[in-house]
Amino acid sequence: MRPDLDPEQLDRYSRHIIMNDVGPEGQAALLDTDVLVVGAGGLGAPVLQYLAAAGIGRLGIVDDDVVERSNLQRQVIHGDDDVGRPKVDSAAEFVTGLNPDVTVDRHELRLARENATDLVADYDIVVDASDNFATRFLVNDACTLSGTPFSHGAIFQFEGQVTTFSGDSPCYRCLFPEAPPEGTVPDCATAGVLGVLPGTIGCMQATEVVKLAMDYGETLEGRLVAYDAAEMSFEEIPVAAKPDCPVCGDDPAIASVADASYEGRCSLAED
Repeated sequence: MRPDLDPEQLDRYSRHIIMNDVGPEGQAALLDTDVLVVGAGGLGAPVLQYLAAAGIGRLGIVDDDVVERSNLQRQVIHGDDDVGRPKVDSAAEFVTGLNPDVTVDRHELRLARENATDLVADYDIVVDASDNFATRFLVNDACTLSGTPFSHGAIFQFEGQVTTFSGDSPCYRCLFPEAPPEGTVPDCATAGVLGVLPGTIGCMQATEVVKLAMDYGETLEGRLVAYDAAEMSFEEIPVAAKPDCPVCGDDPAIASVADASYEGRCSLAED
């Protein structure tokens, strides 16, 4: 950890540094943390925005998509001039413009069984800001098997959810053993989403990352917060480890991401 901050950093992070529970040591911890953000869309936008502002030293961005005009209603790190550009390029440019302290790794690709393990291994914390079940299960498996903590978020119309997994049990598969049948849960392109909703959920995810980086406070491990923007209500749901979980259970069937399928129900790989 770097105990010394230069004058510009002392100015930039002064509101952190004057906090007794953060101080220069906490800010140095943030600057020495590497975070992988999977998805540079609705959730990834506020996550990247606030982690960059907070001084997370290295951010990896995974996304294989380009900016579309319909994204701009909620993906606030992209602008009208970015339409047609790779999201990793637009996001990296935003982060660098906001905070030159931050090193940005651009991974213009889709997270897959072939690359997930190596990507996760290069970072301290992972943020699941994806928009599909296949990627969520893949993030869970790669992080749980490597012991890497990760923050999970998801949004739908007026509703969102967020939780944190430490890389130890319980894991996402304890909560959702497999994906729902195809077509039963429409995506944002089909069902729509309130534009401000990912800001709320993404900021909660960024908060969890900052606490993990500083080893401070209580995270949402073992708890899922469900948010209803229409009613402005929050509900806390306990998440318990399941002994029969195929990843973190007593007799796991998934020892590597190669053991699982990330199509359909995202269960065990077919022979």
